[in-house]
Amino acid sequence: MKQPDVKAFFDEATFTVSYVVSDPETRRGAIIDPVLDYDPSSGRTTTRSADAIIDYISATDLGVDWILETHVHADHLSGAPYCKEKLGGHTAIGKNVSAVQNVFKGIFNIKDLAIDGSQFEHLFDDNETFKLGNIDARVIATPGHTPACVTYVIGDCAFVGDTLFMPDFGTARTDFPGGSARQLYNSIQQIFTLPDDTRLFMCHDYKAPGRDVFAWETTVHEQREKNIHINDTVSEDEFVALREGRDSQLGMPKLILPSIQVNIRAGLLPEAEDNGVRYLKIPLDVV
Repeated sequence: MKQPDVKAFFDEATFTVSYVVSDPETRRGAIIDPVLDYDPSSGRTTTRSADAIIDYISATDLGVDWILETHVHADHLSGAPYCKEKLGGHTAIGKNVSAVQNVFKGIFNIKDLAIDGSQFEHLFDDNETFKLGNIDARVIATPGHTPACVTYVIGDCAFVGDTLFMPDFGTARTDFPGGSARQLYNSIQQIFTLPDDTRLFMCHDYKAPGRDVFAWETTVHEQREKNIHINDTVSEDEFVALREGRDSQLGMPKLILPSIQVNIRAGLLPEAEDNGVRYLKIPLDVV
């Protein structure tokens, strides 16, 4: 199994980890889950996080073939369009993004939103394969957190999005529209069938109680042995009861309203209105 180079970029404001994954032989790479910085108090966007990725790619002379989203994020705005403008590459996500678009088109009343995923340049099928340079890669549909979640398996690495967190923090919530604790359990079982030494890369970390540093890399073996929510000793029904119980106590992510309406558009911001200003919507008493 070939080993790609992996460079992580942690955005502490949203606890998001973005990645540059590359083939050391061909110098071809992919960006996974880039962030556009957004200040909710002022409504201002900046490109600090994405610029760090762009600077790294330029400094290491990498070519970008893909800009990959693991799902429609509810906790940060996507920096994919900005990265594409600066570096090229094809934007992509799992094909079930249409289910997410269908739900939130109504919530935000976005009348002109196409709900076929056409905002992205490529929609991956479950078990679809592709290449990153000379490295074999494939996509595993891993719904549960959202209907459109996917895991990207690239060489000996798997980028799991919000499906799993570090073993001492557990698993993702499943109470968003279209989410399912039972689906999440079965999706994680698919990840657990990967070789034990597969490197797993998380999309977020929040420092579990008792841990002083952020972390985002683990292995299949470590998750199966030590994950506090789902491991080889936890049954499906036990997991569903635990996950649904935890979800019932959670508040909504701070940036869910701006994030979702941007990310269902593949990270594209709304068009400016006749005064030259772009606006995001805040639906009242709906979510």
